[in-house]
Amino acid sequence: MNYIDGFERTVRCYGGETALVTASGAERTYAELDRESTGLANAVHERIPERRCATLALNGIETVVSMLAGQKRGRGNVQLPYRAGVDELVRMVDDADVGALLFDDANADLALDVAERADLDLAIHAGDASLAGGRVVSYDEFVGAAATERVVERADTNEYGVFYTSGTTSRPKAVSFDQESMWLGATQVVMEMSLEPTDVALVTTPWYHMVTADAWILPHLLTGATLVIQPTFEPEEALELVAAHDVTGMLAVPTQLNVLADRQADLGLDIDTLDYIRTGGAVVSARLVERAAEHLTENVYNSYGMTEGGPNLAYAHPEVQDEHTGTVGKESYAWELRVVDSVPPDEDPDPEAVVEPGGTGEILARCDGMCDGYLNNPEAEEDLFVDGWLRTHDVADVDEDGYLYIVDRVDNMILSGGENVYPQEVEQTLLEHDEVEDVGVVGLDDEHWGEVVAAVVSTSGDIGADELDQFCVDHGSLANFKRPRRYVVTTDELPRTDTGTLERSTVEEKYFSAVRDGGTQAEGENTT
Repeated sequence: MNYIDGFERTVRCYGGETALVTASGAERTYAELDRESTGLANAVHERIPERRCATLALNGIETVVSMLAGQKRGRGNVQLPYRAGVDELVRMVDDADVGALLFDDANADLALDVAERADLDLAIHAGDASLAGGRVVSYDEFVGAAATERVVERADTNEYGVFYTSGTTSRPKAVSFDQESMWLGATQVVMEMSLEPTDVALVTTPWYHMVTADAWILPHLLTGATLVIQPTFEPEEALELVAAHDVTGMLAVPTQLNVLADRQADLGLDIDTLDYIRTGGAVVSARLVERAAEHLTENVYNSYGMTEGGPNLAYAHPEVQDEHTGTVGKESYAWELRVVDSVPPDEDPDPEAVVEPGGTGEILARCDGMCDGYLNNPEAEEDLFVDGWLRTHDVADVDEDGYLYIVDRVDNMILSGGENVYPQEVEQTLLEHDEVEDVGVVGLDDEHWGEVVAAVVSTSGDIGADELDQFCVDHGSLANFKRPRRYVVTTDELPRTDTGTLERSTVEEKYFSAVRDGGTQAEGENTT
């Protein structure tokens, strides 16, 4: 079964019910959402029948429409991260053979820069600003002129779409999924969380993330629930939306949960309808669960996933949080997980070397809901699977009851505010500064963000933290959340092995131990 088959069943059953509500008050019923997505599918197919459409926009009605339209026309939508730099985005759209770019007012300048440099046939503007002309067309006019009752022609593919993520090379990789995988992922969420048509779910996390799409938007649309859409996360507005729309569920990363609990403690809004929260992407502490229970809801689901495997590999249901604090739970429906002896990233783990309860190792996973692979990247794809198992690169502890606890990334990924940051990408950017001789980047624990990016810069020149941060801003290829928040500038030669590998643990201990222990050793700090 394909996801779009499930959505069409929802339209038949709940066509007159509200599917989407935005923070500004715009609404769509399921029947209206169906017609609008069909119109976009037909309009795009008429202009670029053999190419994909990408979307660069904040959370909104048009982003959901584009997700459905890509499936209807058989050429999946490319979900672009609006926090990426223009250089990254141009590489993404060209790599995915994107012929049309749908964008909103908030991303207009960025989208027009991409359109100038990428191989696009047209740009579709969904917004109020006056931008029509040249290759730019109005979304309303573009969709309004197309047939909306049925898809006129469908490509001979089963694509859902393309998600982009950073990989071991520190360059974004295109992860492709088919519609059957997305249907299975959405169905897993419906089963794990017992979603109902009467649910009202708040969308606050960026739609382009796999977890927002396949663990939140698509499952709720599959059941006939209502989605309340916030363009970007703002805690007070999020709580007001919960109160105003009788929201029953929300998705929030741990950093957001902390802020929401703090704001609700101050505001005391009537959010009694809030029944469940799904979280993940960072450690869920006992204190966080307690604060969420006190100020938000007792029903917190901790979960584990990844772009290549989907967001639903494992679940920790609310009832296990007390005895297994911090766990991501056990394998989800239809998934098989193994924790095996860890090996370096450039070696293949043995799927048969399963660790005993109480042990630590790398998670391997398999399920029909796995990705189809990397788009146009066969070399990276060879490293993605081991004897039919998806390699996660995540290291986990397994307790005596079989619950999993994420320890670290095999390749030292930094998780800052739920976003993935790879040290090498930051290092490569800073090394382009004329005065920088060497760089070491590590992640430091942070109460607000989970982790923050910290950099040690070796130089014989006269540069400081402010200049380095401005260089990252001006560079254009480094997304804002990847910029270091703490710097140490030194004349020291950074510690490396005899093969040239940076000794990150030594860097962290030598230069940031005082910061880690509550001191102020870092020579310069970026707080923007």
